[in-house]
Amino acid sequence: MTTSPSEALKVLLIGSGGREHALAWKLAASPLLGTLYCTPGNPGIADYATLIDIDIEDHDAVIAFSHSFEIDLVVIGPEAPLVDGLVDALKAANIKAFGPTQAAAQLEGSKGFTKDLCARFNIPTGAYGRFNNAPKAKAYIRAQGAPIVVKADGLAAGKGVVVAMTLDEALEAVDACFEGQFGDAGTEVVVEAFLDGEEASFFCICDGVTALPFGSAQDHKRVGDGDTGANTGGMGAYSPAPVMDEGMVERTMRELIEPTMRGMAEIGAPFTGVLFAGLMITKDGPQLIEYNTRFGDPECQVLMSRLKDDLLVIMLATVNGMLDQISVRWSNEAALTVVMAADGYPASPRKGTVIKGVEDAEALQAVNIFHASTIHKDGELLANGGRVLNVTATGSTVTQAQARAYEAVSKIKWVGGFCRNDIGWRAVEREKADQ
Repeated sequence: MTTSPSEALKVLLIGSGGREHALAWKLAASPLLGTLYCTPGNPGIADYATLIDIDIEDHDAVIAFSHSFEIDLVVIGPEAPLVDGLVDALKAANIKAFGPTQAAAQLEGSKGFTKDLCARFNIPTGAYGRFNNAPKAKAYIRAQGAPIVVKADGLAAGKGVVVAMTLDEALEAVDACFEGQFGDAGTEVVVEAFLDGEEASFFCICDGVTALPFGSAQDHKRVGDGDTGANTGGMGAYSPAPVMDEGMVERTMRELIEPTMRGMAEIGAPFTGVLFAGLMITKDGPQLIEYNTRFGDPECQVLMSRLKDDLLVIMLATVNGMLDQISVRWSNEAALTVVMAADGYPASPRKGTVIKGVEDAEALQAVNIFHASTIHKDGELLANGGRVLNVTATGSTVTQAQARAYEAVSKIKWVGGFCRNDIGWRAVEREKADQ
């Protein structure tokens, strides 16, 4: 499909991470796209978009830019602007935006809200309690015993969850929340049952009525090899998730996604955008760990690497309420991404170290490097945050994608950075067992 210049669409992408780089890369491939703008962006996104500087917390500024530059669609990558109601502000100004309203974004913005919704609409999830003070939370924990999970209720950049294997760990996690380690996110905590099984990430694109399955992935939250160490925003991922076979996808849609969509509509907050279910696949079937209301990071990078269809067409169908008229096709190949992070991550990442060799890595077959937190300064590429690069590869198997990704990692010369050496280990073991 081609368009004349007068029909070419102008899109504003909001965000600056690896997820947004992957979205920019995929949007730029659309023949419908005229100009892509991004705020604030990063050096990798600059290859595909015109970078602009807007304070995204200033909704009026985003609206003014969108009107001035005749933006046809605003795509919001991270969760904070969604929870802050940016979609509502844009819609009120007659600007199309891809993402949920503030009311619907509570599915991510408040873990307690989601647990209450699950209880009301019989969505399978772990037993839980909600607490606004430490003594009551600790009493519940002592009554339940360990292992147990303690979560800051609000947004904590993927770090407000402690899977406590001992009572002491759980009690310390409660103190961390109420003593302000996670800011306002920790003014309430959710304590929930430890679920035993295999984790998976499952995505749907939703237009308020229709929920369209949109792929699966598995990520690695722990900072160290062998799934050890602190929880992070994610140290790597691969897609598809082997555990999400056709039967498990069907059960997840029927038992979790569809009642969630009905429930959100019933409470007056129909869900549009990306519904990202963090699942535990237990012996009894899929159970919800948590919902996110945007693409995962780094799961987005592997999903975009496998998506065969035009992302812009899918997003337009979403905002226009026409998802029932489209389908989504995926490559049969696997995709895997390795996060390269700055020394000290997640506690205190070291900024400003020089990175070389990215071009050599990108020159390899079936490899993409998505920038997560980099800057250019004095002709050098520098690390500018915790998770810095996403080294992404595709292959006929997860094993091949993993080998290609780590070959690319070996080309990158970065004193001051590290990565896990075992991303995809569970799927690789499965593939060996099947040989």
